[in-house]
Amino acid sequence: MTNKALRILIADEQHFYRMKIERLFNQLGYYRIAPAHSLEELLTLIEYGSEPFDLVVINGTMGKGALDLLDFFRDNRQVRHTLIYNGQQARLRSIPASVQQTVRVNHAQLPDLASLQQRMTKIDPRLPFVGTVISVR
Repeated sequence: MTNKALRILIADEQHFYRMKIERLFNQLGYYRIAPAHSLEELLTLIEYGSEPFDLVVINGTMGKGALDLLDFFRDNRQVRHTLIYNGQQARLRSIPASVQQTVRVNHAQLPDLASLQQRMTKIDPRLPFVGTVISVR
């Protein structure tokens, strides 16, 4: 059973990509999702949010030249976990092992259902482990 109270923020300049990722989260049972189309909007939502986001999913190219995403998300109290995708194109540096619990870099252009489900098993203890067979009656 998923924790429907988890707050998720998806940040990508492309509307189609934001919608595609949101639909993947919907398939996993998560609906409390906020979209951000620019770095400025992302920063505003994080800074002025009433409560922390449980997960921020962001295109690694959004911070290019303007913000070091790894440093920003590493110690941010308003963000519990981060998944940075398209990391290869963004040329992000390697992440120290101590930070990998909260910040993950995915080199795929877009995260797929399996990678999101795997990440959510670390964030949402109510979610069944990847590969668990769930009986539907």
